[in-house]
Amino acid sequence: MATPSSDKAFPVSWDQFHRDTRALTWRLSEKGPFKSIVCITRGGLVPAAIIARELEIKVIETVCIASYHSYTGQGELKVLKGIGDVITGTNGGEGVLVVDDLVDTGKTARVVRDMLPKAHFATVYAKPAGRPLVDTYVTEVSQDTWIYFPWDMGFTFQPPIREGANA
Repeated sequence: MATPSSDKAFPVSWDQFHRDTRALTWRLSEKGPFKSIVCITRGGLVPAAIIARELEIKVIETVCIASYHSYTGQGELKVLKGIGDVITGTNGGEGVLVVDDLVDTGKTARVVRDMLPKAHFATVYAKPAGRPLVDTYVTEVSQDTWIYFPWDMGFTFQPPIREGANA
C-alpha cells in the first residue's frame, strides 16, 4: 500500500482534479440517467458536487466511512454515518450513482457495494486492487503511488531565488 513517503507521488492540482472529474462526468452522462448521488466522504464530496452540477442531479446523500485514520495508511473501516432512507429504499441502489475520489484497496468500495449492490460506482482515480469494484473511472495509477489531492496540500512561502543564492 502506498504511503505519503512512497517514492511514487502523483500530486493533483485543483485545475487537474476539476478536468479529471469533468472527464468522468462525460463518461457518466452516457451511463445514466441517475436519480441521486451518494458520495463517500470526505474524498467524494468535491467530485460529487461537480458531477451533480453537470448532470443536474439534485438529490445528494453521504455515507461516512473512516479508513485512513492517519496519513500513513489504511486502518480498520468504520461506518460513521450510513445512507439515508431516501436512498436505501431505491431497490438496492438502482438509479443511484456512488462517487468517490479514489478506489485504493477496494475495502471502502466493498462496504458501500454491499449497501447498494445495484448502484453505479464511479471514482476519479483507481488503483489495481480496487478497480474491479468500480464501474467507471478516469485514470488508473499504480498501487504503490500516493495521490496528493489538492485539499491535502497547502501553499508555502518560497524565498526569492536571488535571496537563496546569497545565503
